Amino acid sequence: MAGHHDLGYKQLFGHPELVRELLVHFTPFACLAESAGAQFERVNPAYVSERFTERQDDLVWRVQMGEQCLYIYLLLEFQSRSDRWMALRMQTYVGLLYQDLVKRNEIGPGNLLPPVLPLVFYNGADPWRAALELGELIHTTPAGLAHLQAAQRYALVDQHRLDPALLAANGSLLALLFRLELSDMPDVTSEVLPLLSAWMADAPQAPLRRSVKLWFARFMAREMPDVAADDVLECEGGVMAERKFATWQDFLEDRGMQRGRAQGMAEGKAEGKAEGKAEGKAEGERIALRKFIEARFGALAPPQAALIAQLPETELEQWITKAASAATLQALVDGACAPPSSDPP
Repeated sequence: MAGHHDLGYKQLFGHPELVRELLVHFTPFACLAESAGAQFERVNPAYVSERFTERQDDLVWRVQMGEQCLYIYLLLEFQSRSDRWMALRMQTYVGLLYQDLVKRNEIGPGNLLPPVLPLVFYNGADPWRAALELGELIHTTPAGLAHLQAAQRYALVDQHRLDPALLAANGSLLALLFRLELSDMPDVTSEVLPLLSAWMADAPQAPLRRSVKLWFARFMAREMPDVAADDVLECEGGVMAERKFATWQDFLEDRGMQRGRAQGMAEGKAEGKAEGKAEGKAEGERIALRKFIEARFGALAPPQAALIAQLPETELEQWITKAASAATLQALVDGACAPPSSDPP
């Protein structure tokens, strides 16, 4: 699943708005706070080294800052553990970037190389333990040679170690997506999903909205595979608004009951058919009803089982519908058996 996750974040960080949010809200570099999304320009990082190894997994952005440009080398790291040699890798990548700029005559005569912000976004469950500076990976050098050694550093955003309280107080879209991944399910259903749904309804940028929906679909496939992403999050308010659910927890519970009902119906009909009964359809619905009620309320007492066994075929569908919404088994029995109210004279 890491590959799909990686692809989802590549799509997100292909938008200047989210790259800017990552830098402004999750790094200490205050110089970028005044930069607008329009100042970010995507740069093709598909350099070819002497070994013909393409660097297609990295993201490079150029930010216009006054008279000069700042290059941001963003490396997405989705392995479960930190890479011990990341500082060495980053030195290679930055060197390739500089070589490419020189090769394409991006550096004018007499001009200097532009500054680079090397940044690693890490999504692994284990804390990042790798050295942040290349010098830490080099043996102690003889006297007088220390200043000649490589000293590449990089900044790190360790997603799983972000402060939940600071994320909750951060109003950015990226913080909301991080909360969706890092929060417990009760917080997701009660707080995060409604906020994300509201953002989807109001987001003016169609390309970014599409990327967020794709990212969310991958999240749902990984965390809640039985719930369709399109049912949970729609730009016009989604199923929650359509069906008038009070909370996202109510919505998910209803979806669970609907799935349980459908599964029980299918199993019951299959079982009825397997038993070779002439009235296979009705018997299948009766078995489905019993299985669904027992799944919700526990084993049936003999009088309740007998009641279901004697139900007319015309009432089975009604009982299944009522079983999906009844608060208790007794309420189901009382409600389904109550005589229809007569109209007032």
